[in-house]
Amino acid sequence: MISQVNGSAVRSAYISNSGEQKAQKRESMNVLEQGDMSKVEKIKESLASGEYKVDLQALSEKIADELL
Repeated sequence: MISQVNGSAVRSAYISNSGEQKAQKRESMNVLEQGDMSKVEKIKESLASGEYKVDLQALSEKIADELL
């Protein structure tokens, strides 16, 4: 049987561990969002400058795959 002292130590260790995991998840989500935003910004810039090219072959294949 776990004593009160050991039980509280386990709870505090669990809480600190889960807090660290949440912080790591937040950091990784921020990195992903920043990566996504930079990709979006690149696409916006290429659209504005008229340099954005659509791969019609790949697009048509994906549309055909979705229809089948």
